[in-house]
This record gives sequence, structure tokens and C-alpha cells, in this order.
Amino acid sequence: MSHEVSLVVVLIVLLLADLLIKNKKTFQYLAIAAFALHTVAGFCFYTDMAGDAFAGMYVSGAAQSFVKNILNVGTLLVFFFSFEWNNKENKSGVGEFYFLTLSTLIGMYFMISAGDFLFFYIGLETASIPMAALVAMNKKGIEGAEAAAKYILTASFSSGVMLFGISLIYGACGSLYFDEVQAAFTDITPLHIFALVCFIAGVGFKISLVPFHFWTADTYQGAPTGVTAYLSVISKGAAVFAFMCILYKAFVNEPDVWQGILWWLIVITITIGNLFAIRQKNLKRFLAFSSISQAGYIMLGVYASSQTGMSSTIYYILIYMFTNLAAFGIISAIENKTGKVGMDDYNALYTTNPKLAFAMTLAMFSLGGIPPFAGFFSKFFIFASVAESKVFG
Repeated sequence: MSHEVSLVVVLIVLLLADLLIKNKKTFQYLAIAAFALHTVAGFCFYTDMAGDAFAGMYVSGAAQSFVKNILNVGTLLVFFFSFEWNNKENKSGVGEFYFLTLSTLIGMYFMISAGDFLFFYIGLETASIPMAALVAMNKKGIEGAEAAAKYILTASFSSGVMLFGISLIYGACGSLYFDEVQAAFTDITPLHIFALVCFIAGVGFKISLVPFHFWTADTYQGAPTGVTAYLSVISKGAAVFAFMCILYKAFVNEPDVWQGILWWLIVITITIGNLFAIRQKNLKRFLAFSSISQAGYIMLGVYASSQTGMSSTIYYILIYMFTNLAAFGIISAIENKTGKVGMDDYNALYTTNPKLAFAMTLAMFSLGGIPPFAGFFSKFFIFASVAESKVFG
């Protein structure tokens, strides 16, 4: 649990620093430096730390450590381009911003290293509850409060559905441990299928799969841009990896059951996400629907149910994370200067700031999967993994 212990130490340091340091700009420098040290320590000392804790509820290995390190890098980038927003518009809540963000990150660590459904659920709730407060930090008008309300309501409903599914899994299998569920999940009954549907529906909210996506656009638009980036990339990446591990561990004996469910979710998610993205006038809403369609592509790698699919999914998440963070970083820079996020506001950006225009073009091309950008290769590997797995016969 080296990642978790290290992050708890950072949280305690920041909690004390927020009480003692009155200059919020100095506090931000300290917060970023402390988390950067935690990130570097993750790459230097925590890469191959395997083991378990809490009677197998917590499991860690090389893959989990790698994903945690990548999430750390993404979170650090979010802190960098949220710096100016905190100085200008969130002076009274700087300490809360860092504390809540890192609290959600600990929850994601728990999700990634879960060895049973109970620990996964605890991690999910630990990540979700502080996120609602982060979303509400936008003090411009009522958009922040509206975004937080929609997030809380839909998160509560999805958590209830997931918990119901987990209780059915326990009733059907007699255990919450993934390996024991795998051994019991053989003779499929309607109860097994219904339990799996409820569980997938709960996770579908976190990943923004259609039809569990209704909160996404309004929440992304109403939240501060840094929080939107964090929600779009870090939160989604952690949820996808944890979900993939659960499917491959607990339900690996009957892939046809969950592949059939995922297939239809993937098709409608990619279709709806792309179609609705075309109609958007606000760039943050556009990226919200883009992230919905990207979730569909990511789930294709999970659908492949193979080692290649898992590797392709992690690679896709890695490319998507840095590309999407680049796009949101540019939006944040322009919003901090002009206060505008409409698509029309980006007309002639190449004349006023050619460097930002060029960077945004690269990010959009990569998100769209245009060759020869990294986004093209990530999509290529995803489709190749599906073809290689021969799931279509």
C-alpha cells in the first residue's frame, strides 16, 4: 500500500499547511511540490511492489502500480493548469480543492487495487463523494450548483443500483471476493445475469456509457475546467481499469454473458456520443460528448477479453489522458484570459495565438483518430485486439 500511505502523508501535510500558511499562492507551490514528490516516488520506488492486505481485499501488482503512477502524472498536470484559476477565482477554497482532489485519488487507488466487490465499492464512493464538492466549486452563476446537484443525484442512483447488483452477486455466489465469485459463476441463472446487469449499469455511470450519460454534459459545462478535465480523464481511466480487472477476474468463466451486454452499450455509446457532439456550441460540452464516445472505444478493448485487449485498453487510456488534458489545458488558458468557452470564441485563434491554435489542432486530430497522430494508433490497436480475439466468430 505504498502509494496509498504516501498519498495520505501528502494529505496530512497539506491539511496542516492550509492551517499555517496564509499566502494561498505559496500554499499552491507547496501542494504541487509535495504531490510531485509523491509522483516521482511512485515511479522510482513503487513500480513492482506486489502484495495484498486486509485478508485479500486489497491486491497490488505491477499493472496496478503502473496505472496509479499514470493517474498521478495526470493529476499533477491538472494541478498545473488549475493554478491560475485557484489564484483568481477560488482563493477561499484553494486548500479544499487540493484536499478534495487527492481524496478522490485515494478512492481511485482503492478501486484499482480492489480484491473484492466491497473494497471496490468503498473506493468508488470515496472517489465520488468529494468529486461532487469539486464540481460545485464553480461560483459563476448557478451552473456549478446545478452541475453538482445533477452529479450527486445520478451518482446516488447509480450507487444504489450497483450495490443492489453486488448484493445479488453475494446471494448467488456466497462471496464478494473476485476469485471465489469466479469459481461460483459457472452455472448461469437469470439471477446471475440480472446481478451483472445491475453492476455494469452502476459502473456505466462512472464511465459515462450511454444510457447512463445524462449527467455528463451539464456537469462538464458547469464544473471548473480543471475539475472537468480531472473528471473526464483521471476518474474515467481509473474506473475503466478497475472494471476491466473485475470482469477478467470475477466473470472470466462466462465472457459471453457480459460481452453481449457490453456490445450494445458500446455501439450506442459511440453513436450517440459522436452525433450529439456535432450539435454542441460550447467547447466543454463538445468534449463531454467526445469523452462519451471515447468511452465506447475504450470499452472495445475490454470487450475483446484478451491480454492484447487489456494492453490496448491501457495504451488507449494513456493516449486519451494526455490528449484530453492538452485540450482542457488550452481551454483553461483561454478561459482564464477571456472567460469564454464557446466554439465561436475560438474563431481566428490562429491569428491571436498561433501556438495554442496549433496545439489544439493536434489534440483534436488525435482525439478524432486522424493518422499519423497517437490517437489513430490507440484506436488501431483497440480494433486489432477485437479482431484478434475473434469474438465475432
